[in-house]
Amino acid sequence: MPRAGTPSESSDETAWAVPASLRPVLAQKYGPVLAGDAADAHLETLGLFATCGDRVTQRAIELEHLPLIGIVDYATQRNEPIPRGIFQPLAARRTLQVWNPAGLLTESLRRAVREMVASGGGLIEVDGEEDLGSLALVESLPAGATVIYGIPGEGVSFVTVDADAKNRVRELIAQMEPRRVVRGD
Repeated sequence: MPRAGTPSESSDETAWAVPASLRPVLAQKYGPVLAGDAADAHLETLGLFATCGDRVTQRAIELEHLPLIGIVDYATQRNEPIPRGIFQPLAARRTLQVWNPAGLLTESLRRAVREMVASGGGLIEVDGEEDLGSLALVESLPAGATVIYGIPGEGVSFVTVDADAKNRVRELIAQMEPRRVVRGD
């Protein structure tokens, strides 16, 4: 299985940081939030979709309805261990490993999502935090796709990718603070 995208210890790159003023905006719900059986039933009706988060990716695999792309970091809000083997059905397509520190959206994560969309999908393993990967998914998936991510304590958010969602993501990223980051910082 091909692996790519792992930066060397001395690499640096562009990243976008979330300023405090933008946190409430990112916390808003941009699609329906469903839980339990309702979330499962809705997930099973989807055509092209991608997941961001360990539990939601795991659940799609358990339901045997694979996303095009799953972004995971092997960590959960509840700090419950995630068995690496659970993601094998996605990893079998292709696996990319990227570094993405908490509170940032790195260019390597955005690029990995674009590569996965172009190459037929797979698993993106994040060293750091995957939360802002949902922005990269909305940014890169075609119109009509759905991006799914978990909201701790509430359920699963389903965001339909369309021109409005793409514009909203572009505006959010434009409001983030660009910076150069060095692995190990």
